[in-house]
Amino acid sequence: MVQFQQDKRLYERVFAESSLYFYRNRDRFSDWQAVIIYPSRNIEQSDIYPHRNQLNGDQVHRIYLNELGDIRSLPVWVALMVLTTLEENRATEEARYLLARSQQEAPQLENRAIIDLLTTIMVYKFEGKSQREVEEMLGITLKETRVYREILAEGEQRGREEGREEGEKSLVLRQLNRRVGELPQEVRLRIESLPLEQLENLGEALLDFTSMADLDAWLSGLGDNS
Repeated sequence: MVQFQQDKRLYERVFAESSLYFYRNRDRFSDWQAVIIYPSRNIEQSDIYPHRNQLNGDQVHRIYLNELGDIRSLPVWVALMVLTTLEENRATEEARYLLARSQQEAPQLENRAIIDLLTTIMVYKFEGKSQREVEEMLGITLKETRVYREILAEGEQRGREEGREEGEKSLVLRQLNRRVGELPQEVRLRIESLPLEQLENLGEALLDFTSMADLDAWLSGLGDNS
């Protein structure tokens, strides 16, 4: 288990639940072990004396991420966990390194999973930035991320059924309804009149929309650029 917040009764709960689960499934298992991952020792429960036998034996393994050494010497999946503990000013540099390393070492499908997880970690770490800003900070494009691939796949399927432009139009309208709510008729008509290139641009931009005001600002920008 991963424990990033202090819990003064963590070991009481872990050992009680583990013992109960083992008791109920004794016919299936011949032994049990627990791995508890902390960002650092100061998160660990302070009163551990009653559990000294379990903690000092070979059934419970405690891992402190800040004691694992240089992040660049660790396996990528372990390094991603360590990345969650770094300060923001260092996290960006190490995240870019891990991205480059995963592209060299990991198979394509695994590399995609690493990109998705790493992007998620950095979005949570930099709460004030949008996903697009985080992607730019990491030097990756929107098209490399899972959310874009899912939308693209849906668009391609609908595009085969309805034609590329009609499929893109339908997809954008549906995504906007999810993001900002039901569209006013005049806004819907304006979007339906957009050429394919602008529809595709809107399809990317709407991933950062949180309200109708964001859509209005984007549409107003079209007039400024024309």
